[in-house]
Amino acid sequence: MTQTTPRDATRRDALVAAAVSCIEDLGPGVGLAQIAERAGLPRPHVYRVVASKEELDAEVGRLAAERFVERVRPAVAHPASLRDTAHGAVEAAVEWAAEHPNLYRFLAARQHARAASGPRQGRGRFLALLVESSTEYLRRTGGDEVEVPATDGVYAGIMGLIDASIIWWLDHQDETQQQVVDRLARQVTLIQRDLLAQLGITADDYAIFGAL
Repeated sequence: MTQTTPRDATRRDALVAAAVSCIEDLGPGVGLAQIAERAGLPRPHVYRVVASKEELDAEVGRLAAERFVERVRPAVAHPASLRDTAHGAVEAAVEWAAEHPNLYRFLAARQHARAASGPRQGRGRFLALLVESSTEYLRRTGGDEVEVPATDGVYAGIMGLIDASIIWWLDHQDETQQQVVDRLARQVTLIQRDLLAQLGITADDYAIFGAL
């Protein structure tokens, strides 16, 4: 088994950083030659650092997803209602996408290309935060027995809705940033309310929508 040396790790980190930088500046379709040039590596030497472009994309996706989740996590802590959870998560997602539009496009495209592996991969952590925050709030208001199951199809649909709306907004700018946040938060909240009803979980309008 080949051991990774500190030098190998440094070169790998530099290559991933160069790939992130290229995607930010040039878009998700940036080529390996441009990444290698920015990293200061001859293109053939890239494959001494990573086995393939797919492996490099996976590393970029992991790093970008971590940064994305770091932005979202504080925004969904201690919600006042399910709408508050949705609003916090969506607002953080839209803000991050506005700051890193090409990285967001890269993550969204990668997520949908790997949909067969299940929505809990990659930015599935975003969905996990949404579920955990919703469950935490319902437990505080309804008791420890309350559970909001991570229904994969529903939450994959929520991620698809968020992705499609944010990317449309990035491309067309036909709404203000706040309008996108408010619309998406309302839509996600309505989906969650419908899911709760189907599961027989009782929550009054205040618990769902808060003080509107």
